[in-house]
Amino acid sequence: MNDQERITDFLNSEKKMSLNYGIFASECVSVPLRDEFLKLINQSHQTQTQLFTTAQSKGWYSPEQAPQDKISQAYTKYSNQQPTV
Repeated sequence: MNDQERITDFLNSEKKMSLNYGIFASECVSVPLRDEFLKLINQSHQTQTQLFTTAQSKGWYSPEQAPQDKISQAYTKYSNQQPTV
């Protein structure tokens, strides 16, 4: 496994762990335990950012930039929505 594959694997693992931590936190009855999961989410996001920055700086990860009109459309669409319960 080369460095690019390793970084990609780490990044994908962090994404999955972050999603799971979010599920665990939202379904946790114990407030102190929920708070620990929220800390883990924050740590995972920081790690993801570091991995993303490393991969992007080496040219291994370059997400496509959305055109400004698409960004504006999405912002308008989602900023007008109210949360549902």
